[in-house]
Amino acid sequence: MTLNEVQDRIIEDFSIFEDWMDKYQQLIELGKDLPPIDEKKRTESYLIKGCQSKVWLDAELNEGKIFFTADSDAIITKGIVALLIQVLNQRTPKEILEGDLYFIDKIGLKENLSPTRSNGLVSMVRQMKLYAIAYQAKENS
Repeated sequence: MTLNEVQDRIIEDFSIFEDWMDKYQQLIELGKDLPPIDEKKRTESYLIKGCQSKVWLDAELNEGKIFFTADSDAIITKGIVALLIQVLNQRTPKEILEGDLYFIDKIGLKENLSPTRSNGLVSMVRQMKLYAIAYQAKENS
């Protein structure tokens, strides 16, 4: 599936819920399905700065694609990072850097999060793009 096809599927999945409490429940379920990050990576160096909750994120480049793993100590935040991983996992650095993450606005995520969670969302996206920049630079050198 392309990056946009995954986003369209997420938009469709969230469109069945009219109430944001149901959408939060969907985020919680997504977080429960997130594979755990390696315990060795639950350290300060993997923490995303700018998140009120603790969010650990790691990325590895394998055959030109980035594989993300993450975890959080907050259930909704864990669901948010799980959504981002659904969209950006196993993509090339170029796809991640050029991809427009329009699903965030289409499902109303940013506007229905508290300001601190919204800042955390921006920080998660930024960190994933920073990994992509670093791996792209490594590939080009």
